[in-house]
Amino acid sequence: MYKIPANTLFVGKNLVFVPDCPSTNTLALQMSQQSPVKEGTLVITDNQTAGKGQRGNVWEAEPRQNLTFSLILKPGFLGINKQFYLNVVICLALKDYLKDKIPGTVYIKWPNDILVHEKKISGVLIENQLQGAVISNSIVGIGLNMNQKKFVSETATSVSIVTGEEQILSDELVLILSHIEARYLRLRAGEHNALMMEYLASLYRRHEKHEFTSDGKVFLGEILDLDEWGKLRIKIDDEVRAFGVKEVQYV
Repeated sequence: MYKIPANTLFVGKNLVFVPDCPSTNTLALQMSQQSPVKEGTLVITDNQTAGKGQRGNVWEAEPRQNLTFSLILKPGFLGINKQFYLNVVICLALKDYLKDKIPGTVYIKWPNDILVHEKKISGVLIENQLQGAVISNSIVGIGLNMNQKKFVSETATSVSIVTGEEQILSDELVLILSHIEARYLRLRAGEHNALMMEYLASLYRRHEKHEFTSDGKVFLGEILDLDEWGKLRIKIDDEVRAFGVKEVQYV
């Protein structure tokens, strides 16, 4: 049974557990639309049957083997043009958690995948509700592979595979939530530049020549950084172009 964390101020203090759920993001979104909910509300399930990934992909997760949950945040302090900073702090928080458990480098693959040994161990999907020029609610969906041993995808891994140890999901969740709150509070305090610099320092294949695809065409480029909207800036020959989430993919 999952427990309310004792070491956070608000993240996870209101905990909603459902044994089975198509998507915690969908359920959290419905909750936020139907009635006011406290910031930091956690929606978690043991069996997410239709978890959503980036670009409409499905998140693969065996029942009761991984952490699949969503948080409801209220970043009204964040301008719409700065909403990518939510991805920044969540990815950094997951990296904070993983680097304490896993030897070697943990990378962030833009926009919001976490890689260990160049394999995907976690993914983030953030869905924002806007009210005028303000973000009224952010639904932060997180999938973290913990104890799963076999995956359909050869490019996936888990904490258990990498460490060789079985993880107690309820205990690990508490640690993750504390890291998320710490990073989120830094964002609330306006530490945009410092957070972005840490994100860029962890960015997968930054300053390396690599193949990408866009509009069905493959090209060689070098990741430089992000623009203010969170678009990926890639140097192609002598030109720098900015790509949105659905506009470019790694090859």
